[in-house]
Amino acid sequence: MSLPPLVEPAAELTVDEIRRYSRHLIIPDVGVTGQKRLKNARVLCVGAGGLGSPALMYLAAAGVGTLGIIDFDTVDESNLQRQIIHGVSDIGRSKAESAAASIREINPLVNVEIHNTALDRENVREIFAQYDLIVDGTDNFATRYMVNDAAVLLGKPYVWGSIYRFDGQASVFWAEHGPCYRCLYPEPPPPGMVPSCAEGGVLGVLCASIGSIQVNEAIKLLTGIGEPLVGRLMVYDALEMEYRKIKVRKDPNCALCGENPTVTDLLEDYEDFCGAVSEEAQEATVDSTITALELKEWQDAGKDIFLVDVREPAEYEIVRIPGATLIPKGDIISGEALAKLPQDRQIVLHCKSGVRSAEALAALKAAGFRDSVHLQGGVLSWIKQIDPSLPAY
Repeated sequence: MSLPPLVEPAAELTVDEIRRYSRHLIIPDVGVTGQKRLKNARVLCVGAGGLGSPALMYLAAAGVGTLGIIDFDTVDESNLQRQIIHGVSDIGRSKAESAAASIREINPLVNVEIHNTALDRENVREIFAQYDLIVDGTDNFATRYMVNDAAVLLGKPYVWGSIYRFDGQASVFWAEHGPCYRCLYPEPPPPGMVPSCAEGGVLGVLCASIGSIQVNEAIKLLTGIGEPLVGRLMVYDALEMEYRKIKVRKDPNCALCGENPTVTDLLEDYEDFCGAVSEEAQEATVDSTITALELKEWQDAGKDIFLVDVREPAEYEIVRIPGATLIPKGDIISGEALAKLPQDRQIVLHCKSGVRSAEALAALKAAGFRDSVHLQGGVLSWIKQIDPSLPAY
């Protein structure tokens, strides 16, 4: 459905702006008035990472007058495979500062506002209230639900995107005119069911594909042209090169935007709501967690342990802890690998950061392997504390 323009047009375009945006101005649907609306718009991008990088760059190039960036992270070498707004010289630098510098190179006419902080329950309302439109470039469920809830409570539309390996999704959530994120996903997935990009990977160029869709939707909303993805979910399969759209209806029973909402304020703890680790895993790790230093001491002392790497084969090829046997978490959870495990040796589980090994530990303890333990911080902790020469990923 067509929607009215989100912002009023600015008073005028300067000569420099007319020259810069001439290819927009000669499009009848955009024209001078549409470009004036972009100039007058205030857009916040949550995250300056995989999705935020192309989104910020094209929003700046399009002439959005004020761009807000919120990101508390710093640039890491592993970011450069997809986060194209940053460069080698930015490694170690604040992502928000790095992104702002790139934006100023792309378009010095854009006003950049930096929020070099973590988005949380205490500041999300105040920050969102300053902008007309939110572009969600987050990569975790806790922040996605918080962004959605704050946007609905403030009456703000936002453009959402999600990426994983070769698959991407995008939509526009605006409770005033259609569904919100909770209408599509009323509850977060069970802990451990959906790996993060850090665990499962993402094709770098997929970020550009979905990020550009987000910018396209943002421009349509701001200028009032075309039909935004309100009530529609765009699903992209990069391997099959296939786009498809799925209708998403407003849920009258939605806890947030439904007829009788039960969520009327921001949650106290979104991490707890999304449960990064299941209760079973949390219970299993009590008194059954060792550090990298302890594992090294056990190995040096010749303790009879069976070290199990529960990551995926592709991760095992990148880096491994000496002496580890690869048994993916899925094989442990399903019970398929239980027969391979020794009954007479203490089992030590590890993954990349400690989340998957905690879930596997719960399954092992439920199967009778009571003395099993897992490595706190996973292979990343081993690299940091024991062998910094190994590659982190």
